[in-house]
Amino acid sequence: MADKVAVVTDSIACLTKELVEQYGIGIAPINLYFGGKVYKDWVDMTPDQAYELFLKDPKAFKTSGSNPGDWYKACREASKQAKDILCVTLSAKLSGVYNGALEAKERLMAELPHLSLEVLDSQMATAAEGFVALAAARAAEAGKSLAEVVQAAKEIRDRVNFYAFLDTIRHVYRTGRIPKIAAQAGALLNIKPILTMSSGVVRFLGAVRSKQGGIERMLKIMKDRVGQSPVHVAVMHVYALADAEKLKERVASEFNCVELWISGFSPVMGYATGTGTLGLAFYKED
Repeated sequence: MADKVAVVTDSIACLTKELVEQYGIGIAPINLYFGGKVYKDWVDMTPDQAYELFLKDPKAFKTSGSNPGDWYKACREASKQAKDILCVTLSAKLSGVYNGALEAKERLMAELPHLSLEVLDSQMATAAEGFVALAAARAAEAGKSLAEVVQAAKEIRDRVNFYAFLDTIRHVYRTGRIPKIAAQAGALLNIKPILTMSSGVVRFLGAVRSKQGGIERMLKIMKDRVGQSPVHVAVMHVYALADAEKLKERVASEFNCVELWISGFSPVMGYATGTGTLGLAFYKED
């Protein structure tokens, strides 16, 4: 058995297939429901395929919180390669995903007493969570111990930023998942909200009147935070790849990127934000 620490995260981390394969990251998918069928996020369908279903009938599209069985399966698979595992989860304040990972941990540790398994709340979502998992995987790749891998993940957790611009507020009302934002955004009719995350919670940051205004606002926030320091960036979108590619070009030309990739928002988040959403996750290099 390899000494390398294995890293597992959930599909809400929005990691690309290439990154998952490059670093051997295990993924615990979240369940999506449409028309009486269950689909596994990023496994049975891509985010864009899920949004195509969503657009057909938004009311028939639902997601589940956490399935401990999927965490168990992903960690069981990882245990074949490593005796130390770190699970990086979606913010515990947003969903039961963290608790699902803890349940899977209990079951696995009972079955495999030699295993060391840690569960870390990323206090983030989307590719901001993905960057926390990536930091762990990169430390593991460098041969670090489980404690060092956890520390590397925590360091990025404390530094990573997340911003999203919603092209529509319609679906935020429908889900009831983020009622504070729904209330605040609902008061601003025809205005497009910008969201961020801090202390594990999604927060309303402000609003704009156009998509271009939303993009400029996010880029200005990022510029104020990182300047010309080397920066790791992920551009995210909800069924808006062409817009995401343009945003990626802007980021590449205006910032000193040491890492820059595009990913679809997991439908678990996207069904609440609506199509057309664009997001940025980033952190400064040390």
